[in-house]
Amino acid sequence: MSVFSGSKTWAFTLLMAVFLAGGAAGWAVGHRGDSTRMGPDPRGIADFLARRLDLTAIQRDSVRAVFQRHHEEMRAIFNLVRPRMDSLRARVRAEVEAQLSPEQRTKYARLLDDLEHQHQEHMRRDSAMGPEGRH
Repeated sequence: MSVFSGSKTWAFTLLMAVFLAGGAAGWAVGHRGDSTRMGPDPRGIADFLARRLDLTAIQRDSVRAVFQRHHEEMRAIFNLVRPRMDSLRARVRAEVEAQLSPEQRTKYARLLDDLEHQHQEHMRRDSAMGPEGRH
């Protein structure tokens, strides 16, 4: 394996880690594209977990209460971290783009757009499904 291909592998791995971390953070705080409403959505997260973990109604309500108790603290932390995460994500993307040909940059931009669209669609589906829905 050449040093360059190892570098590409490392860059791709880092990109995916940052992208997944950003997606996880977005899910965890209930971000719906509205920067004024940052923070966990106790109902949405509890309903999501209820579907994925087969929680009873009592468990779902208890989980929702846990998220509700920590709502403000999580929002405050996310608001502190988000600018740094956005900045890191932009730097990583720029560094990856610097390794690509113009054609690859175009494909990369489309890939990122597609992944973001899939993430948003998944979030919409999850928020639209009731607590009894299943994937």
